[in-house]
Amino acid sequence: MSFDCDVQFEVEGELPEPAQFETWVNTALCKQLDEGEVCIRIVSPEESQTLNHTYRGKDKPTNVLSFPFEVPEGIPLLLLGDLVICADVVAKEAEEQNKPLFDHWAHMVVHGCLHLIGFDHINDEDAEEMENLEREILAMMDIADPYRDNN
Repeated sequence: MSFDCDVQFEVEGELPEPAQFETWVNTALCKQLDEGEVCIRIVSPEESQTLNHTYRGKDKPTNVLSFPFEVPEGIPLLLLGDLVICADVVAKEAEEQNKPLFDHWAHMVVHGCLHLIGFDHINDEDAEEMENLEREILAMMDIADPYRDNN
């Protein structure tokens, strides 16, 4: 298993190191794929809001946006896609939900990676499948169930 992770920091603050992002990506994808590449961009609320409005029609910043890349047939490219994570939203949510900050970062990376490989939560059945997989992946890293307060 080998997953490359390119991390772009557009903001500063209490942020995970690139190696931590790579660990989270590898753990998220190791049971799903053998290899791949993910680009993670850490952004401001303004950039998150612009992208969320442009691509989802929601005019507010959000925690994580996933942009899967569809490789043209016959092209040997392992790019899975891009994750755009808003540092301020992640920090605010972690505080509001009384979760350790880096545990919440891990959850956002896992959640985003699963979107990149086709998982979704549009309906209840798909949401349950995705949330259970997130719980399993996070447990592999000794991170508590992120949905424990939402059940």
